[in-house]
Amino acid sequence: MRIVSGIQPTGNLHLGNYLGAIRNWVRMQDEVAEGGGDCLFFLADLHALSMPHVPADLTANTRAMTAALVACGIDPDRSTLFNQARVPAHAELQWLLNGTARLGWLNRMTQFKDKSGKNRESASAALYTYPVLQAADVLLYQATHVPVGEDQKQHLELARDIAQKFNNDYASPEAPIFTLPEPIIPPGAARIMSLRDGSAKMSKSDPSDMSRINLTDDADTMMQKVRKAKTDPEPLPSEAAGLEERPEAKNLVGIYATFADVSVDAVLGDFAGKGFGAFKPALGELLVEKLAPINARFVALKDDHATLDAILEKGAGKARALAKPTLDATYGILGLCR
Repeated sequence: MRIVSGIQPTGNLHLGNYLGAIRNWVRMQDEVAEGGGDCLFFLADLHALSMPHVPADLTANTRAMTAALVACGIDPDRSTLFNQARVPAHAELQWLLNGTARLGWLNRMTQFKDKSGKNRESASAALYTYPVLQAADVLLYQATHVPVGEDQKQHLELARDIAQKFNNDYASPEAPIFTLPEPIIPPGAARIMSLRDGSAKMSKSDPSDMSRINLTDDADTMMQKVRKAKTDPEPLPSEAAGLEERPEAKNLVGIYATFADVSVDAVLGDFAGKGFGAFKPALGELLVEKLAPINARFVALKDDHATLDAILEKGAGKARALAKPTLDATYGILGLCR
C-alpha cells in the first residue's frame, strides 16, 4: 500500500484542517507503517501558483505548515514529508500527461468554475490545468490509495482517466506505466464549521479570528473562543436528531465527539438537558488537553528554519528516488530521447 496526499501551504492550520485531514494522516501513517506500506505527504507549493500569491508568504507558509504537520504527529522518519518544488518530477510529469489529458475532461472540473467565478477569461492557465498536476502528484509514485474528501473525488477520477488512457495508448496490459489509485474516504473525516456561523465551513479567510480555533492559539485563547462561540438558548437534546435544525449546537457537539473519539449520541448522553453554560467549559478543556501539546511543539519548531528545511530536503531526497523509475519509464515510452 502506498498513500500519497498533499496540502496547500496556506498559513496556519486551524481546527478544521486538523480534524478534517491531518489527524487522519497521522492515523494512516501509523497503520500503513505497521503493514509495511509507505505514506508520502507533500506541501503543494506548485499548486499555490495557480492563484495570485506573495512569494515571501509562500516561503514562510511552507515552513510554517511543515512545522505544524510535524507538531501534529507526522514523523519524517516514518513518512516521506516534502514540498513539490524540491521534486521537479512533479512538474515534468504534468507536462508529459498534458498530452493525454483532454480538454473535455478539464472543462467538467467544477472547482475551476468555482474558483474562477465570473472572471474565467482572466484566470490563470495553471488554475485550469492544476488537476493534471494533481494527477501527476499521485501517478508519479505509483500511489495505490489517495485520501479524498467530497470536493476532490472528481480530481482523483480524472487522475484515473489519465492513467488509463496513457496505459491504453502507450503501454501493454501486461506492463502498464501507471497504477490506477483507489480513493480512501477517511472514517470520521470531520466537517468543522465556523464558531460564528454553523452553516459556513471554518476557514482562515474568515475576517473574524473568533470564527476558528487556530493550532497556534494558546490555552486562554481557545477557552475564550469556545465561550464566545455562537449558540442558541435551548438545552442540548438527548439524541443527534435533535440537533438537525441547530447548526451551531451541532457543530460544537460534533467537535467534542470527534476529539473524544465517541459518537454524537454518546456526548449527548452525558450532556442531555444541560445548557451551553455547562457544555462550553467542558469542550474548551477538551480542546486544550488535545491541542496544547501540538501548540507547544509548533512554537518550539516554527522559527527553526534550518531544521524545517532539513526535514523537507530529507523527504524530497526519498521522493526523488521513488519518482525516478516512473518518470524515466514515461519519457522512454513516449519516445523522448534523453
